[in-house]
Amino acid sequence: MASQLPLPFEPKPQLRREDFIVAPSNAAATAFVDSFRPGPVQVAALYGPSGSGKTHLAHAWASVAGARVIDAQVLTGDLVAELEPATFLAVEDVDTALSLDEVALFALFQQQRLVLFTGVQHPRTWRAASPDLVSRFRALPAYALGEPDDALLAGLARKLFADRQLVVPESVIARVLRSIERSPSAVRDFVAAADRHALAGKRPITVQLVGELLDR
Repeated sequence: MASQLPLPFEPKPQLRREDFIVAPSNAAATAFVDSFRPGPVQVAALYGPSGSGKTHLAHAWASVAGARVIDAQVLTGDLVAELEPATFLAVEDVDTALSLDEVALFALFQQQRLVLFTGVQHPRTWRAASPDLVSRFRALPAYALGEPDDALLAGLARKLFADRQLVVPESVIARVLRSIERSPSAVRDFVAAADRHALAGKRPITVQLVGELLDR
């Protein structure tokens, strides 16, 4: 019998707070988001390596603050000028953007607007031509997200399988984490591959199936 052709379906990432996996590597940043309440003007930053969960937490914060999430590269003076006074922002990837409108960034501080920035490095290292903007960056309250640890990667693997309506034994989770690159993107890719392989062969996801994929 021919193998079943897997359907080209990928679950949409869930960026709600309840879908975020809390681990020691992100506990401080998560506590900041969980304790946040819109009120007096507050400007802060989340920082950490790619895959650490900054975007997810930024969206969770935005849902509480009623904010828009935008990339730093699209922030312009015209966009800032068009913002309503009660429009708040989460501005992502400040220190890795290919280009920055420093005037627009500084305007956000001058407007005393509720803003959350994200970046890879601590804001005190963020570069800008304007000394005033550098000074504002250095003064930002900043909350770190670290490299994903065992607890986070295992929780992510369980969640990704559950998003696909799959329940797998803990032995499968342990086998996956022992054998692949220790990053959220690698876990996501492997879970997707395991799902396709299991669907094509009409098989459950077992340690044996994981081994077959790893041997490829």
